[in-house]
Amino acid sequence: MQVGGGVNAPARPSATADDGRTRHRVSALLLEHGPQTAAGLAERLGVSPTAVRRHLDALVATGRVEERHAPGTPRGRGRPARLFHLTDAGRSTFPHAYDDLALTALRFVAASGGPEAVRQVAEAQLAGLEQRCSAAVESAPGDRAMARATALAGALTAEGYAASASALSGGGQLCQHHCPVAHVAAEFPQLCEAETAVIGRLVGTHVQRLATIAHGDGVCTTHIPGPVPRASGPAHIRAGNTTGPARPVPGERAATPRERTAPSTSTTPTNARERTPA
Repeated sequence: MQVGGGVNAPARPSATADDGRTRHRVSALLLEHGPQTAAGLAERLGVSPTAVRRHLDALVATGRVEERHAPGTPRGRGRPARLFHLTDAGRSTFPHAYDDLALTALRFVAASGGPEAVRQVAEAQLAGLEQRCSAAVESAPGDRAMARATALAGALTAEGYAASASALSGGGQLCQHHCPVAHVAAEFPQLCEAETAVIGRLVGTHVQRLATIAHGDGVCTTHIPGPVPRASGPAHIRAGNTTGPARPVPGERAATPRERTAPSTSTTPTNARERTPA
């Protein structure tokens, strides 16, 4: 109630917020009661079939709901009955206990077989990912690590990692902006270590993990070293020849030119008369 114009009425929720709540209720009904018709959902929600159909169309467009023919419906006149099903993407918007289940399982594995057993589980879990990504990486043009990393970033994005690759002056880096197992990897770093090894094998070089979401960083960052620069300097140094002037040992005085050319003071006999008895 507004008195004398001095008190403003409570702000009405926006239409977008209302739509979001209604679509969540539609998804919840499909989760709780299984596939439903638009008419059945409209009756449960207390809205018109036209209104619920608008929300269903939006949910279908985002991949959270799909529409199918109702089994056993006649194919005669009129539109056959259609049922709306909640997809895996729609189910993922509701709370789940997958992380807790994975943590419980890995804690049991660690208690029974130790850290090495956890590592084996992590490697087995990532074997499928490596196999799926290898085809994309092998088709990358050339054999440069960054070309393979760019192809790998695309493959990882398709797997839900939101990955990107970029070249730097000292090589490059692969960034993963999402980690599906961050909560579990925070307690079991073997998952991150196994994933880093997979990235190294796929790009064809040793890589170094610089940051991880599991340890509080905003993104998982993996450094990919560039090619070894061509050595410069005298030829005998580039070839690995150590006959050139030696560097003084830190803390010791370098020898002067006179000392370097002075005759040996060895006590070993070098005179023929000394070697042969008289």
